[in-house]
Formats: sequence, structure tokens, C-alpha cells
Amino acid sequence: MHQPVAVFTDTEDLDPEPGARLLADAGFAVRVAGSRDPDVLAATAEDAVALIVGYARVDDALLDRLPHLRILATMSAGHDMIDTAAARRRGLWVTNLPDAATEDVAVHALASALSLVRDLPRADSVVRTGGWNADFAVPADGAPLPRRASELTLGLVGLGRIARKLATLAAPVFGRVAACDPYADPALWPEGVERYESLDALAAATDVLSLHLPLTPSTHGLVDAKVLDRMRPGSFLVNVARGELVAPDALVDAVDTGRLAGAALDVFPVEPPPADDPLRHHPRIRLSPHSAYLTDASRRAYVCKPAENVIAWHRTGRPLTPAVDPTA
Repeated sequence: MHQPVAVFTDTEDLDPEPGARLLADAGFAVRVAGSRDPDVLAATAEDAVALIVGYARVDDALLDRLPHLRILATMSAGHDMIDTAAARRRGLWVTNLPDAATEDVAVHALASALSLVRDLPRADSVVRTGGWNADFAVPADGAPLPRRASELTLGLVGLGRIARKLATLAAPVFGRVAACDPYADPALWPEGVERYESLDALAAATDVLSLHLPLTPSTHGLVDAKVLDRMRPGSFLVNVARGELVAPDALVDAVDTGRLAGAALDVFPVEPPPADDPLRHHPRIRLSPHSAYLTDASRRAYVCKPAENVIAWHRTGRPLTPAVDPTA
């Protein structure tokens, strides 16, 4: 019998070995392309039935070069790197990982929010440069004192698994937690989370705005100058979702003008951000390297769960967590 082939695209900071071992034990021949280059992927996966995708762009042109492909399994909750319309036209399954790092990303978002509220990077800088608490309390640059978290409102844009987990974690810390999500199931709306009907209204009512949306044509650039201008003076933005949700020039301008006191970004429009990207150099914008998901547990889940999706599809005809179901 012909042995089915599964190929990992780019694995970046992940070790594909545990997932590859699962696939091999299930009868697959496994290859690791280790690249986002479409020519490399087309050559490595020319006979593959399964493609396990990191950040590599899988578009219509690449799919044309992979005639045996039947399933695309992402190593992430998002699947915006895949042309899902093209996949559906070809009858391909697309899977994602809706809960591989829910807790980890929610904790990172909360840690980012509290680091901004407490101004921890400036406190660190004061000590490292020989200052002490008086220098922090009366800063040379006129920065305000940190505000008490229990007097602030945390606003969640989107109310999926990560945002609901964040709401639970943040409720004992922040005075109020509010959210807007027109697509959220009312039955899953968390108790104690105030509901807003629009992003504009939520932005105007919160002190820390945290983004938890997928990247789609309708959410691209959603947080623009108009939304940022509605935020309270001295408020903060946290983005652990997708970099393209935020208009970067508008964000820099909002921080420069003092509309925002700061921002914390784990994601960027271009990753990694180029050396001349203003986001990399702004002293009031805190950065992490798209690592919100990363823990010892999630690192294994991100390669094993896509493999389990492929194996389930191979054995039963249906993966465990489909994002695109070509039979529907």
C-alpha cells in the first residue's frame, strides 16, 4: 500500500519531532521542509496528502502545485496564512488549534496589561540607572504615576476562548471588565463582563483595550486612528492576536500625542519587524516576539495536535478541529 506523506512547512521555534513521531507511528512518511519558500514547499510536498503549516503562506498558486493534498493543519489558532476559499474550492480540509495555548496567551495578555498599568519597564530603568523611588514618583519626563488597577476598566475586543479566560483572570484585579463581540454566543457570555454593542463605545469606556480577534478582511486595520482617538487619554492597548488588526502609524501617533500612555504588542504587521520599524524603537511601546503562546506545554501541543488532526482525518475521514469543512 502506498504510504501517505505528511510535510511540516516552517516550524520556527517549534521542534516538530513529537508530532512527526505520532504521524510516523500512524503510518505516514514525514518530511520537514523548514521553509516558507513556495518553491521549497512545492518540491518537498509534491506528493503529500497533508501539510502542517506554521507561518508559510499557502495560496492558490501553491495549492495548484500540490495536487495530492487533502488536508492543511495549522500549528496555530489562526488560519489566515491559508487561502481558505481556494482550499474549499479544492475540497480540502483546513484545521486549526482553538485551545492549544488559551491559558498561556490569556496570561501573557494580563501580564502585558499589568506591566503597562504599573509601568514596570520604567521602574526597572530607574533602578538600573542609579535612581530610586523618588525618581520614579517624580520622573524627569513628566510621566504620570501608575493608576490603581481596581479603579480601571479592561476592555476585550472579541470574546473567544482566550478573551473569556482573560476575563476570568482579570476580574479580581480590574474594577470592571467589559467586551464587545457581535458574533459571540450569548450563552457563553461570561458572568460579570459588561456588554458593549460597538468597538467605538467600548474604546471610549475602557482604560486598557485588549485585542482578541482573528484576522479577516473586515478586521484588517480595525483599530485605526478613529478608534484610538475615542480611547480615554492615558489609556493602553494590548495586542496578542494579529499585528494587522492595528494601523501602526495611527498607534505610534496616539502614543506620541499622549492619547495612549503606552501599548504592549506581541504581534506585528511584518514579523519580525524590520530594523527601521517605528514600533521597535518607541519607548512607550513594549514588545515581545510573538511568544504569548509559548510554554513548555504549548510547545509540544502545537506540533502534536496538528498531527492528531491529520491522523484522525486519515482514519475516520474527519479531523478533530476543522476550520474549513469541505463536506459542509
